[in-house]
Amino acid sequence: MAGLGPGLSLFVILLGMFILCRAKYEPNWKSIDSRPLPDWYDQAKFGIFIHWGVFSVPSFGSEWFWWYWKVQKAKPYVDFMQRNYPPEFQYQDFAPQFTAEFFDAKEWTDIFVASGAKYIVLTTKHHEGFTLWGSKNSWNWNSVDIGPKRDLVGEITDALRAHSSLRLGLYHSLLEWFNPLYEQDAHNAFRTNYFTSTKTLPELYELVVRYKPEVLWSDGVGNAPDTYWNSTGFLAWLYNDSPVRDTVVTNDRWGLGSMCKHGGYYTCHDRYQPGHLLKHKWENCMTIDSRSWGYRRNAPLSDFLTIQQLIAMLVETVSCGGNLLMNVGPTHDGRITPIFEERLRQMGSWLKVNGEAIYNTTAWRAQNDSTLPNMWYTFRPQENAVFAILLDLPNSGWITLSEPVGTPAKTQVELLGYGSLQWETGKPSGLRVLIPQLSFNQMPCQWAWALRLTGAT
Repeated sequence: MAGLGPGLSLFVILLGMFILCRAKYEPNWKSIDSRPLPDWYDQAKFGIFIHWGVFSVPSFGSEWFWWYWKVQKAKPYVDFMQRNYPPEFQYQDFAPQFTAEFFDAKEWTDIFVASGAKYIVLTTKHHEGFTLWGSKNSWNWNSVDIGPKRDLVGEITDALRAHSSLRLGLYHSLLEWFNPLYEQDAHNAFRTNYFTSTKTLPELYELVVRYKPEVLWSDGVGNAPDTYWNSTGFLAWLYNDSPVRDTVVTNDRWGLGSMCKHGGYYTCHDRYQPGHLLKHKWENCMTIDSRSWGYRRNAPLSDFLTIQQLIAMLVETVSCGGNLLMNVGPTHDGRITPIFEERLRQMGSWLKVNGEAIYNTTAWRAQNDSTLPNMWYTFRPQENAVFAILLDLPNSGWITLSEPVGTPAKTQVELLGYGSLQWETGKPSGLRVLIPQLSFNQMPCQWAWALRLTGAT
């Protein structure tokens, strides 16, 4: 330390101690899985998924359009193409029509903020391989070289970062159905790694360094093991040395057999709803259009989940310790259509009243009520508050909650958005709450109601 002042010497010593004390994760699952999940993710509870890409141009069937048309040769897709496009038309010809002329990242962000979501997850590249940023590893098959001629990921990143309430998440598919290098590796039973070394891994590093996402949502593992994708090596870098090493969270889709077993939080499968408390943090990724993640022009109203169904999913998911990631599919020209916007704003209006029962909560000792199946519980231990969320508003009069135990001198019952309610000890157990007769204008919200039980056990 010769030549350094005492203040600088102390700084160097403390910096060295900090580096030594930081956990160093090794490129193996035992080490990777030992990393604690950053607290912000569990506290957030609710996020928005966005499926947007070249598949938004045909906007027919699903975001797997290319696969169903060319590989499965599914009749509805084949017939659709024969009716509407010339015989020589290729999937790549859709890309110039992915125009995004109405895309306004600020407008999207305003809708997401109004929804009450705390993070978004944008598909930067789906299995078709088209990237929504100017990836140098995806020449002429990205949104800067063709179509919008814009860095869509960058625009969304900038808009989100203007709102401190929203965190950025990026989805990235490991595989690409028809990339020749991937097909060659698959033909070699994944004993070669031409595709991963020249495409997948460079893209992942680029996304993290350039955009600094706090959720990295991996998908598209195919039949390839995590060793082919070098998943543990990449995650060790992500957790040790990346610019988001302290805050980033990851899911469990990092190789064949890793789902619901390895990674930051579990997804297990799409639309995952176990219905009971799990020991590991998990996420229910689902979509408002019950039949597709991408936009469908011909989707009937009956295929869209109602706000009552969506709130029920959110409440059950949070009660069982999970997060809800709710998907919308924008149009090829960059619009979030009114049906999606309405559902998002409805969710936000409900959370504005009842968010106290959702955000920053934990699972309680009971998840739902044994006598009221449409009632789910959450808990705020720091406030000694149990929340009982009723998915169906009961008739005015007394209702019995079988799980909570109240103490006359300590327990208070409040209907969120309304005020205090009368209660009494139940027989033989639980507690009874008097629901007042409310006019429509007196109701704190529509669709579901939350009771705050302070001092109950």
